[in-house]
Amino acid sequence: MRAELKPGSELRAVVFGAGGAIGGALVDTLANDSRIAEVHACARGHLDAQMPKVATHECDITQAGELAATADAIGAGGAVDIVIVATGVLHRKEDIFPEKTLAEIDAGRMAEVLRVNTVGPALVARYFLPLLRKKRRNVFAALSARVGSISDNRLGGWVSYRASKAALNMVLKTLSIEQARRNPESIVVGLHPGTVDSALSAPFQSNVPEGKLFAPAYAAGRLLQVIDGLGPGDTGSVFAWDGSRIEP
Repeated sequence: MRAELKPGSELRAVVFGAGGAIGGALVDTLANDSRIAEVHACARGHLDAQMPKVATHECDITQAGELAATADAIGAGGAVDIVIVATGVLHRKEDIFPEKTLAEIDAGRMAEVLRVNTVGPALVARYFLPLLRKKRRNVFAALSARVGSISDNRLGGWVSYRASKAALNMVLKTLSIEQARRNPESIVVGLHPGTVDSALSAPFQSNVPEGKLFAPAYAAGRLLQVIDGLGPGDTGSVFAWDGSRIEP
C-alpha cells in the first residue's frame, strides 16, 4: 500500500474474511483509499457490495477448489498488489473453545483450529501469491496473534489457538523466503490486530484493560498503517497493530 504508484497506476486489493468485523473494516478502509482501484471482498457466505470499488466473492479458504476458482476470477482482471487474510477461529458455539488445561485437549477440535487458522491461509497463499504484481512492491498479510509467540508465552493455556498461530507464523516465514526469490520487493507478514470488539473476542472482553478493546475500524486503520510502513527487510516477520515487531 505504500504509494509507489506511477502516474495513472492503481492498486488492486483482496481481503479474505470480509464477512467478519476486522475483514469488513479492512474492506471499507481500503475502498475509501484513493490509491485503491479495486477491493475484492471474499467470505464464506454472501456479501452485499456497498461501494462501487468493491467486488464480492463467496469462498471458503479451507477449500482448494473454491480458492482456485476465486483466484482465476480475480486474476482475470490483472495482477494484485495487496492480499490480506483476516480469518480465524478461537471458539465456535459448543464444539470449539480455548483450552484452560491439558485435560481439555481434543484431537478433533485441535485439528479444526489448525485447519482454519493455519492451513487456510497457507492455501490462500498457494493460489494468490502467484497473482501478486511482479517487479513492484506488494504485500501478503495474514492475521496472526501475540499468543502465537513462543517466547512470549508466560501463561500457558489456549493450546490449539496458540499452536495454530505459531504454525501460521512459520508458514509465513517460509513463504516469505520463496516469494523473495520471485520478487525481492514482495513482503509477506503476520499482523496482530490487538483485541478487537468482535465475535471472536466477545467472551473474553471483560479481561481487556481499559482502552485496549479496539473498534474494528480503528484496528483496520492501524493495520493498514503498519502495512504502509513495511519494507522488503520486514518480510517474514509478525507485527502488532502499533508497528512493534513480535518475536517468534
